[in-house]
Amino acid sequence: MMLKLSIEKMGELFQRLAEGRKLYLPLDRGGQVDFGPWTPEAKVRLDRLKTIKSAKDFFFPQTENIVSFKRQGKDISIIENRDAEEPFVVFGVRGCDARSLDVLDRVFLCDPVDSFYKARRENGVVVSMACSEPEETCFCSIFGIDAADPQGDVVTYIIGDFLYWDERTDKGRALTETVKSLFSDASGDSSLVERSRGEIRDIVSRLPLCSLSLEGFDGSALKEKFGSPLWSELSQACVGCGTCTYVCPTCQCYDIQDFDTGHGIRRFRCWDSCMYSDFTLMAHGNPRKSQVERFRQRFMHKLIYFPANNDGMYSCVGCGRCVAKCPISMNITKVIKALGVEVNV
Repeated sequence: MMLKLSIEKMGELFQRLAEGRKLYLPLDRGGQVDFGPWTPEAKVRLDRLKTIKSAKDFFFPQTENIVSFKRQGKDISIIENRDAEEPFVVFGVRGCDARSLDVLDRVFLCDPVDSFYKARRENGVVVSMACSEPEETCFCSIFGIDAADPQGDVVTYIIGDFLYWDERTDKGRALTETVKSLFSDASGDSSLVERSRGEIRDIVSRLPLCSLSLEGFDGSALKEKFGSPLWSELSQACVGCGTCTYVCPTCQCYDIQDFDTGHGIRRFRCWDSCMYSDFTLMAHGNPRKSQVERFRQRFMHKLIYFPANNDGMYSCVGCGRCVAKCPISMNITKVIKALGVEVNV
């Protein structure tokens, strides 16, 4: 059932959502908008299309404790130090970021299941939001993502002076019960919501990157794409900074390291990047020694390897963060154009 709430009462909604759980929203902090914990003083920016980083951080954080060790003489103690999991809500997740969780699920919830990620998925509720004003760097539509009707436990729309609220899953329905008294019935506004969806889809259809074609980017093209001479040319400008991997909502590479605290050893997991020369460094060296090999690996994984092993699902959601953040403007859209086919729309 569709519900609605006056924008003037959004503060009350946030207060209610934050009772008994943590609430994360897009917040303006120092002129930049990123997800952060809600407080009554926080400057919420639901009008900003994309946060600096995605909601991935709440399910697969940049760093997390795994275990600690202490040694006394010949005795070694193993200390459980993983962060306690608490219920939380991530509010304002856009369609691209909501889809990215499906990609991560394919990685971390397959056998053997990653218990850290699984616990966060079970404790987290995703409240997504339709993109009223998609940007020129967006290309989610080529991956079958509907910016007007995103995935989520609850899907929301801001139309005029109202927030529309549509529960979609059991977790979404449970969350709705805790805030339902603030809302009124919006079943009579279905045509208004559908019209808004149509307007969003019309904007998306006119974005400059919507003409990208994924034709030929599948598992059957592995040898053809891997052996293309274009990789050398495309990778020449890449500086291997890894910015693209750190803003990407679907990158899942990580390293496990031990740190001597002076009082014991702390083992932790942290994000890593396939664009780095020491990524997967082993005793005999690195299997990908040149920048062109590392560059090719990143995009082959996104566009060929992952869909070949995951029922055609690509490991890119078209959020456009890499398009906006790459310091030398070499990103996945240029790779798709160079190795694929551009279509007229």
